[in-house]
Amino acid sequence: MRLIVGLGNPGKECEGTRHNIGFWMVDRLKKEISGRETSFFKNSNFVNEAGKDVKKTISRLKIPLEDVLIIHDDFDLELGQFKLQFNRSSAGHKGVQSVIDELGSQAFWRLRIGIRHPPEGVEADDYVLARFSPQEREILEATFPQILLTAQNWLLKK
Repeated sequence: MRLIVGLGNPGKECEGTRHNIGFWMVDRLKKEISGRETSFFKNSNFVNEAGKDVKKTISRLKIPLEDVLIIHDDFDLELGQFKLQFNRSSAGHKGVQSVIDELGSQAFWRLRIGIRHPPEGVEADDYVLARFSPQEREILEATFPQILLTAQNWLLKK
């Protein structure tokens, strides 16, 4: 069994925001990936407190950390870029740090999806809680086939 976790914030008011790209990708992947022993999960509390939910789910499903993939937004990558990495620090992402703190380990997979740095004069918190523009969504939609392939390849590795 493998677990794909999307980090995001709950509630209608948070739908379509940069911080919710993990939720959006998990919803998309669920529609495309079938027939494999895979569970999908979205935290029910806010991103920065996601660790407790993730830990409970991993424990309940008895999934080894190396079979967990956390999908989240990332400032350090440009929009349309993404990276699959294992056993990396949070690099300042508070949601990922919450997961690391709760698990006591960073030995899980991460799919970092670029949202680029906030423009000058825009606070980071305001930026991640803002919605994507239609042009930004187009860039992400164009990237999705590559993200899907990356997730499928990750599922096949064992």
